Amino acid sequence: MAPVKVLFVCLGNICRSPTAEGMFQQLVKANKLEEFITVDSAGTGDWHIGRPPDQRAQQAAQARGYDISHLRARQMSREDFHNFHYIIAMDQQNLANLQAMQPQDFSGHLGLLLPFAGSGELLEVPDPYFGGEEGFRLVLDLLESASVGLLDHIKQQYLVV
Repeated sequence: MAPVKVLFVCLGNICRSPTAEGMFQQLVKANKLEEFITVDSAGTGDWHIGRPPDQRAQQAAQARGYDISHLRARQMSREDFHNFHYIIAMDQQNLANLQAMQPQDFSGHLGLLLPFAGSGELLEVPDPYFGGEEGFRLVLDLLESASVGLLDHIKQQYLVV
C-alpha cells in the first residue's frame, strides 16, 4: 500500500502547521506507522518561505517534547493537490484559500483539523502569531486532541492497524 500523505496548512507555515506536522509525525512514529503515513506542512502565503518555525512555536513545542526546529516554511502549490490525500487547514480563511485553488479532479480530503477532535466546540485553530505564549500553548492543546482523532480516522479509512 502506498503511504497516506497528510499536509497541514496555515497562513505562513511558521506556527500552526509546522507544529501540527511535527506533532503528527511523532504520533505516527509512536504508532509505528511511518511506512503507511507521511506528513508535511505548508502555508498559503509566501512571506516565510525557507524560514524555520517561529521561535515561540519551537519553544512551546519543545516544552511538550516535539522538535520542530528542522522544519522550513514552504508555500502551498496546486501540485500538492495531486500529491496529498489529506489537506488539512487550520482555519476557515486558509480553507477558503485552498478551496479557491483546488483542482476539479482532487479526490482527497480537504477540510479543517479540529473536527477530528470530536468536541465540536471550536472549528479553527487560532493563529498565535500576534499573541503571547498562552496562544502557543492553546495551539498545542488543540492540535494534540485533533491529531489523535485524525490518526484514528486514517487508520479506519485505510485499515492501517
